Amino acid sequence: MESLKECMKNHQIRALTQIAESGSIRAAARAMHLSQSSLTKALRELEEDVGAELLVRSYKGIEFTLAGQALLTHARLALSVLDKAREEIRLIRGGAGAHVAIALSPLLAIEVLPKVSMAFTQLQPDAELSLSEGFLSSLVPALLEGRLDFAVAIADPADLPYELVFEPLAPVVALPAGRRGHPLAGARSWEALKEATWVMNFSAGSQSETLVAWLRENGHPMPRKIVKCTSPMLMAELMRRTDMVGFCPTTLLDDETYGSGLHRFEIEPLPPPMALGLITLRGVPLSSAARPLAALFVRQLKVE
Repeated sequence: MESLKECMKNHQIRALTQIAESGSIRAAARAMHLSQSSLTKALRELEEDVGAELLVRSYKGIEFTLAGQALLTHARLALSVLDKAREEIRLIRGGAGAHVAIALSPLLAIEVLPKVSMAFTQLQPDAELSLSEGFLSSLVPALLEGRLDFAVAIADPADLPYELVFEPLAPVVALPAGRRGHPLAGARSWEALKEATWVMNFSAGSQSETLVAWLRENGHPMPRKIVKCTSPMLMAELMRRTDMVGFCPTTLLDDETYGSGLHRFEIEPLPPPMALGLITLRGVPLSSAARPLAALFVRQLKVE
């Protein structure tokens, strides 16, 4: 009887996550090959179990309550962990098809990722690897819901929720830069750059966000005009082809491809470096495929 109860709970949790993915009870029922009444019953039983309303209907359709949103995050993580456990068992029994999903700072594309990718292919030739850019705004919910195995990104540990563990691996120094021949190429202070148009990435926890906070806290002139951009490629091209100024990690400026046509501004003082590190979910072990991949990143960054 207890096992039947646990099985029903698993079914309810899958129903909840499917509703979130499908956008409606009807579409979720169709995706799960169930009747709407069966799915609605499972949802009501889940609401009774947790003692809270999880969904409400509005003119927009189905919306999750605050309780529903909280449960959905944990439900997605629980199902992800269960799926990874099944994958582990399949691999132990000789099956193939391990999958690792990670988010990486664009900085790693310069030298670290190519080396790690080749080494990982030798270790796990049959593993499928999924990569995404490591911006905190997207990687934090993805890690909390189990959609990512781990991330290697720039972060301030104080900005991360308790559920995530940050292992610092390398400092990241950044400074202002613009095109070669820039009219402000001789600038030596923040005051000299205050009239410049800046192109900045203001994703949560980004170096640009940290720079602006540091300028304000230390009484330096603030940029008066800012173009917001989350694409490293677009930022680089705007810096190369216009008079826009960016705040760039020296790792990118040192690269002969990315840094081509760019000039560093010798500005002082500079804000302290931020940390690039490994971000994992607290209390959840990495899979047998993700574990060696994370170790490769750690080893390579400590060498660099």
